[in-house]
Amino acid sequence: MKKEWYVVTTVTGYEYKVKEKLEMMINSMELHKNIYRVVVPEQKIVEVKDGVKKEKVKKMLPGYVLVEMVMSDEAWYIVRNTQGVTGFIGSSGKGAKPIPLLPNEVDDILGKMGLSRIDASKELEPGKKVRILEGPFKDMEGTIESVDMKTQKLNVNVDLFGQATKVEVDLADISSID
Repeated sequence: MKKEWYVVTTVTGYEYKVKEKLEMMINSMELHKNIYRVVVPEQKIVEVKDGVKKEKVKKMLPGYVLVEMVMSDEAWYIVRNTQGVTGFIGSSGKGAKPIPLLPNEVDDILGKMGLSRIDASKELEPGKKVRILEGPFKDMEGTIESVDMKTQKLNVNVDLFGQATKVEVDLADISSID
């Protein structure tokens, strides 16, 4: 099973409380192998009022929280039974597990927040295996040779016709292989 991003619905106004409760449960129940990150989608906006610029943080999706997790029975049960959670998007109910977000959907939401779907500090290092999701090398697997966080690009060695070939791919176009 691999970790993916899911959208959790909450009581409006309880997004930060849900995030806090989930993070407390992750730590107290040692669920780090099943639930990785909990994110309230928000972005900074600049408002001008009476000629004065003020920076505010605004929720992008009120009533929703993103959770990066492995959809195990235990993790699913913990998240959906957290106080303030009303369910998952992409679940038909009746005990059905939800459908995860597509990588490009996650990239779009997290990109607006200045975040990445992949936790580069933990997941991207030379020698790690990745799968390319977009572009001419789509669905190929390779090994990271180098990471450039400034340009958000990776050099990955892939096997082309039996020969290791270095290709450059965008950070958003890869998925790590655990």
